[in-house]
Amino acid sequence: MKPDDQPKSFEASLEALEQIVQQLENGDLPLEKSLELFEDGIRLSRQCQERLSQAERRIETLLRDNQGRPVASSFAEAESITSDAE
Repeated sequence: MKPDDQPKSFEASLEALEQIVQQLENGDLPLEKSLELFEDGIRLSRQCQERLSQAERRIETLLRDNQGRPVASSFAEAESITSDAE
């Protein structure tokens, strides 16, 4: 990460990554600029993946039963539970 970069939200990082992909797909950049964008894209991709992994770990922690065992259910079951609660 560059020293002057502030951590971005997941959404902002993803948007920046999409812009980099578009610029690289155009193919009209000098080699050095393409390499710089590629490096930035890899950095953003890793940040996004880490944030997704953190969110997944938080969800897994929240979905444990009272004995600490993971509780798994299909999406349809979870959806019906939330609609019943309303």
